[in-house]
Amino acid sequence: MNRSDVIGGQGGADVCRATLWGLLVAGLVVAGIVAGSRGLKDFDTALVPYAGASVFAAFGLGYRYSMWLRRPPTRLYWFRGWQLFLVPRRLPRNLGRLVERLVSSFALQRFIWNRARLRWAAHWLIFWGCLLAAAVTFPLSFGWIRFETLRDRQDVYQAFVFGVPVFRFALASVVAPWIFQVLDVSAVLVIAGIAFALWRRGRDRGALAVQQLANDLVPLVILFAISATGILLTVSTHWVRGFHYGFLSQLHAVTVILGLVYLPFGKFFHVFQRPAQLGIAFYKDAGAAGPQATCARCGLAFGSALHVGDLKDVEAALEIRFRTAGPHYQDFCPACRRKMLAVTQDGLWRAAGRPRPEVP
Repeated sequence: MNRSDVIGGQGGADVCRATLWGLLVAGLVVAGIVAGSRGLKDFDTALVPYAGASVFAAFGLGYRYSMWLRRPPTRLYWFRGWQLFLVPRRLPRNLGRLVERLVSSFALQRFIWNRARLRWAAHWLIFWGCLLAAAVTFPLSFGWIRFETLRDRQDVYQAFVFGVPVFRFALASVVAPWIFQVLDVSAVLVIAGIAFALWRRGRDRGALAVQQLANDLVPLVILFAISATGILLTVSTHWVRGFHYGFLSQLHAVTVILGLVYLPFGKFFHVFQRPAQLGIAFYKDAGAAGPQATCARCGLAFGSALHVGDLKDVEAALEIRFRTAGPHYQDFCPACRRKMLAVTQDGLWRAAGRPRPEVP
């Protein structure tokens, strides 16, 4: 794959292309709902609003991800990461590293642990709470999973996955409360993570100085509303004899739908951007193992030749003109760039007929 094949520009055609990708992703979700629910036989019509919001979110994610990949830097490094990952002679080793990085970056979130412990706790709790909720909510809303009591025993439930009976459990068993209250567990994790996040933001002056309502606080408010209304449904069912259950169920549905609609357009979109950074890790590995770029001024190695070459092409695609009659700006190491800037400023100062400043 040549560099010219992975660098594209922005334009009206990008919007059409992104719209088609959005429709394709939404169509795949609809097809998955129909197929997974056995032609809608297992689909619960009461969950139509959730499924509809999921389809809209799928369209938004497909559209925005496509537009995101149309940016020359993102497009080049995204495709280059896949290209380097799928090199046949490196593929077995890359697969092992992929598993290692998935555990480190996603399961354990070590990249946040290295920044701050409190920030890690907040992010880790919210991440696993949302992941657990998504693993339950979407299959149930799409009709992929359902539960039924046995015909001859009302105290035993049968779990079906894609219409296939998987396992049974009694209402008096140890696993029954965990199965029925798994969303409450996820809600508790999310609320605990939100509490840590707000505690950090309220005490960290750096976070207070740069935080924004739409980008930092609104996502937490949406997550809290979804989690709190979900717990209130359980409270209404078990502790207050269904008090206002109808209103609470509609309020919970509104918050979930709002969260799904917000998913492609707010901060939640970084959940789908983050996995792309795994390709950057393989890109760095390939660059470190390959030839290194040497400075055109001092002759010292300062980076991978792969990265420097790609960076030149990205700058050309963005119409950033760093090339003159001599070597390209990216052919110089950072130290020499600073020296060249000082020399250039000194030359301009002299050309203006001004005396050189005395150095004490």
